[in-house]
Amino acid sequence: MKLGALSRSRTLRLTVALALGAGVGALVWWRGPDWGLVADAFTAVRWQWVVVAIGLNLLSVMVRALAWTTIVKQALEPPQPRFPLVFSAFSVGLFANAVLPGRIGELARVAVLTRRLPRRTGTWAALIGTVFAHRLFDLIPSLLLVVYVLLTAKVPHWAYTSLEVALGVGFGLLTFGIASARRRGSTSITELGPARQLVTMARHGLAVLHSPWPAAVAAFFQSLGWFCQLLAVYSAMRAFDIHAPLPAAAVVLVLMNIATLFPLWPGNVGLVQAAIALPLITYGVAKARGIAYGFGLQAIEASVGVGVGTFFLAREGLSFAMLRVMPGAESAEVPEGEQPTVEADEPRARARISG
Repeated sequence: MKLGALSRSRTLRLTVALALGAGVGALVWWRGPDWGLVADAFTAVRWQWVVVAIGLNLLSVMVRALAWTTIVKQALEPPQPRFPLVFSAFSVGLFANAVLPGRIGELARVAVLTRRLPRRTGTWAALIGTVFAHRLFDLIPSLLLVVYVLLTAKVPHWAYTSLEVALGVGFGLLTFGIASARRRGSTSITELGPARQLVTMARHGLAVLHSPWPAAVAAFFQSLGWFCQLLAVYSAMRAFDIHAPLPAAAVVLVLMNIATLFPLWPGNVGLVQAAIALPLITYGVAKARGIAYGFGLQAIEASVGVGVGTFFLAREGLSFAMLRVMPGAESAEVPEGEQPTVEADEPRARARISG
């Protein structure tokens, strides 16, 4: 069997993910804390702080959707989607990322948005490019957060290398993105290879960088979204009776994002909890309480994505099965009238489930 066929095999990917998950689970169970103490930590949770953390996470989702709306409006010719439609698509993408492996939510939000826009050549390419641009704007607050952590927080020695690498790579990607930005257009990408297609789509999405004011607005909303998430992490600490300062919450947020950068299995459960609990030890937080907090924090964040995403998934008339067959980047540029739609793939999705 060829290497390409192996990489596309669902069975192989599932087997590898299960093996990695089982290995991490066994390691956490063997080397982990007293699980009785972990369970005890949940009995003393202050639920009013949980509600505050959920509210801040929801606010973070809304302002990040505003950032994507700003980027989309710069990448598309009129008529352009309004915020409610963009927020709906963004929420469906969050749901897909929470319940499916491989960051399929990035394609899901593009597919949801495309099906509600007038069909025209180049829409897929431009919208996929806006996802690249939206992630690029993530680099601005994330770099600021890493600098804040390095200057103010008690960072474990083993984490310094990860933070420094993240800082260097992030700065390099931000510089490359700004230099590669391309003005809005409808250049065909059908004759390009897969790698050049991705680069071209990304450059179209970065058209917002040619407009200083919209770029500043998008950067502001994305930074505000990260700040709300930081406050949510801090509030969740209070829910678990952890009274570490704000820099500790910043360390948790940075390392949690690094731990979920490559989705090896849904949620990277186990790896995330270790990334959260270990740095808190330097703040005097017991490992058992840190692990419990890690599970609680991940549940709080997932509840927003799953809850809001489920609502908008139903509102869009979609199903979970349809998310699994969202069109890929190869559908980015097709003749008008032949654009693949989610509805067209629904019978195939049902066949997968019945099979």
